[in-house]
Amino acid sequence: MSLLSVEDLTVRYGDNYAVRDLSFAVTRGESVGLVGESGSGKTQTALAILGLLPANATTEGSITLNGRQLLGVTEKALNAVRANGVAIVFQDPMQALNPFLQIGQQLSRILLQHKLGKAAEARARVLEMLERVGLPDPGRQYAAYPHQLSGGMRQRAMIASALIAEPMLLIADEPTTALDVTVQAQILELLADIRKETALLLITHDLGVVAGHCERTLVVAEGGLVEQGATREIFARPQHEHTARLLAAAPRLDRAGVPAGSPGETVLEISGASVVYADRGRRSLRAVKEVDLTVQAGETVAIVGESGSGKSSLVRAALGLVPLHAGRIVFCGAALHGRAQNRSKKIRRGLQLVFQDPAGSLNPQMRVASIIAEPLLVHEPDLTAEVRRERVASILEKVGLGAGYLQRYPHELSGGQAQRVAIARALILSPTVLVCDEAVAALDGTVREQILALLREVQAEEGLSIVFITHDLSVVRAISHRVLVMYLGSLVESSENAALFAGAAHPYTKALLQAVPVPDPEHAGGKATLAGEVPSALNPPSGCTFHPRCQHARDICKSEAPQQRLVGNTTVACHFAEEIGGQ
Repeated sequence: MSLLSVEDLTVRYGDNYAVRDLSFAVTRGESVGLVGESGSGKTQTALAILGLLPANATTEGSITLNGRQLLGVTEKALNAVRANGVAIVFQDPMQALNPFLQIGQQLSRILLQHKLGKAAEARARVLEMLERVGLPDPGRQYAAYPHQLSGGMRQRAMIASALIAEPMLLIADEPTTALDVTVQAQILELLADIRKETALLLITHDLGVVAGHCERTLVVAEGGLVEQGATREIFARPQHEHTARLLAAAPRLDRAGVPAGSPGETVLEISGASVVYADRGRRSLRAVKEVDLTVQAGETVAIVGESGSGKSSLVRAALGLVPLHAGRIVFCGAALHGRAQNRSKKIRRGLQLVFQDPAGSLNPQMRVASIIAEPLLVHEPDLTAEVRRERVASILEKVGLGAGYLQRYPHELSGGQAQRVAIARALILSPTVLVCDEAVAALDGTVREQILALLREVQAEEGLSIVFITHDLSVVRAISHRVLVMYLGSLVESSENAALFAGAAHPYTKALLQAVPVPDPEHAGGKATLAGEVPSALNPPSGCTFHPRCQHARDICKSEAPQQRLVGNTTVACHFAEEIGGQ
């Protein structure tokens, strides 16, 4: 008998179907991947299993766990199987964890409310679980609140809360989507190592994650199952066109990157840039330390690094969104000074930014037509209403959205559609440089590939220069001409695309490459070769700031910061780059 059996599950809201006639099973100890694009019904299926659907949802079919019916039963009956029967790890632990309770209190409550332990032993069991999930200093993390933990540590705490009751089935709903690639690799290895006999239903749009961590794969589209089978078989010989399309859109490090173009005119030059923030105690945090960057016409420069590496601070200083502590910024031959609001309209028009989260950057009270037209009202106020409408319709068509979207509000758009609107708003002014700050990080594979193709097309037609900020090297491989790698505010390696992926010279870059999951079960990648997280910039390590996490570190690394130098075709800051680059 299967541990979990889902038969003819249908979830609908009025006449809109989120899940339609879905059937599958999960056996004890098995790891199964549930794959599909946004809106395919993955999360709705998970919520139905746990009995967490909203009150306006109508369900049909059957869901049984270990022979016990879960669909249509009372809250009391569901609570009897939650925690030790089935548990879930949500995508965003900041929303799932209670901000008013310490981590230890939250885990203890699970044991006590489900009568899985006595108060006297709860603390010891929680501390043991926090240690098992790899949280440093469990005693300190027990007393910490969610906001005091990093993203990776919060997700570890979320996993601890799901596994502390030793459930028969663990549902992980996009558990690593918003994490750095290195932390993602750590979390996925953690799930594989500590779940023991717990069955895993891994919900994701990342085929690389499924390839390395699931024995079977279920592919869903528009609420229905289109294909299922052994992961190796599906990846080698997909039977459904939707599966084949998902595999074709998955970014890979082993695919050829963007060919190097001929050098053009320098449009943006950053020299010796430093960004310093002061906290309430007036301590100084050096987010960026003397970084140089040049961008040429028609070129895409990618800036890569984990959270806290200074990527966003660097470009936001160039855009005038945060103060530049030291250094010089030159745009199209003109030196830039001060904040964005004090710069000329011509400068602001030439430098445009696309944020990671369109939901946070698009005005929820404005329709798409007004959102895209707003820059024209500011920078070209003399345009007639008719010409402005034509410009808006044209740019919307260019980003792959028709006139039917003009009167929609942001909440009526999917994530990919909203990001296209954000890009259209930035492109309508024909900027010289477009900065994309994690602009495709949370998008499905097919939507991500469409956005990248759109940017490449606009660049080829208009000579657009792009600064692309990301932590995902597979995306960098597909979009960039040159790559800059940052760590704890400093530039550690820079190179042409082909040279970097052929042989990185810095150990940090190598670790980032090894952590990228590959959508191929035979060569799945995604190895957690880099331990720990980025140290605090308030108290950075001495010498080479990477040495506490570097397996090649020696005495000189602890005392002397390496200088940037040319090694082969790469500029790198490492004492032993020649030795490491040859490995």
